Amino acid sequence: MTWRGFLRGPLDGRTVARLVAGVAVVGALTAGAVVGFGLYNVSAKAGHWPGVSWVLHSTFRNAVALRAHAEPPADLDSADMIALGARHFDSACRFCHAAPGEERSATVRAMVPAPPPIAEAVTHWEADELHWIVHNGIKMSGMPAWPAERDDDVWPVVAFLRAVPEMNGTDYARLTRKPDDNACLMCHGTDGATDNAHIPRLDILSETYIATSLHAYAIGSRDSGIMAEAVSDLTDADIDVLAAALSAVSPQGQPGSRDALAQEGQTLATARGTVDVPACRACHGPWPEPLNTAFPSLAGQHAPYLEAQLKLWRDGNRGGGTASRLMHQAARDLTDEQITRLAAYYASLAPAKLNDTSN
Repeated sequence: MTWRGFLRGPLDGRTVARLVAGVAVVGALTAGAVVGFGLYNVSAKAGHWPGVSWVLHSTFRNAVALRAHAEPPADLDSADMIALGARHFDSACRFCHAAPGEERSATVRAMVPAPPPIAEAVTHWEADELHWIVHNGIKMSGMPAWPAERDDDVWPVVAFLRAVPEMNGTDYARLTRKPDDNACLMCHGTDGATDNAHIPRLDILSETYIATSLHAYAIGSRDSGIMAEAVSDLTDADIDVLAAALSAVSPQGQPGSRDALAQEGQTLATARGTVDVPACRACHGPWPEPLNTAFPSLAGQHAPYLEAQLKLWRDGNRGGGTASRLMHQAARDLTDEQITRLAAYYASLAPAKLNDTSN
């Protein structure tokens, strides 16, 4: 039978199966030859075959659209969120995408695919899509995944990326200024008393607590992509020196207004606890007896930061210290409303070290 006659004749199931199997074998042999003999040129100078870039980019866009469904926080576009995101970008992302007003290096421009300038990279993406990209990274593109499982601290980076198209070099330099060329002070301020509501005040914390937290970030037992990057170049000795310096500051500031929300939070904080879950003030003050400085002072801490941490404790995404189990128990039954009230109460107190905290 000729090929023409074969193709015109009826195809039974067995014949179709043989054809499919034959095609599969040929495909496997071809792929094996390409891999085994190095037939595919992996040189970045050679670039992709025609059409490959379109296929990869289309797959990328469709994959993100399918999976990106995170709900942005209400204050996503706030100045504090943008500032925190800019500072992380400066330490972790600037090398590839360049800062606003800068050109990418010659080496970065030679990558395949080349990381686009940051203002170009964020074009046409929605907030939830940017969140997914930053958290998950992109295979075979040089774009790394977020260095933590926790994904709430991705949002400041998203806030920055949304603001980038309207940002110039002067704006960026203002956001990322490093006092004394110190990256820690860029976020936490020269005295640790940052006014950014999403960054913790360190001037109220003890040397023990700061050191324990930084060591926990360094080994990954406390989860944060921002802090994992921040401590990645610190040795244990560096951490101990840094903790001693930051804790040596005496907190300054006046108590805030005690509104109805804060009054309700005070009631929660001072409520009689149990043997397993003591009242908040029994560990965090105010308390008439000396407290263990391994616990953090909360007096004068920023309410948005406290809310975020309490939700992490409640939802099981927070760790780092020897009292982790206790805090998970203390927070597991808190509602969002109770967390907001507790945060409002402690934020209303005058900034103070743990054993100096007072109503």
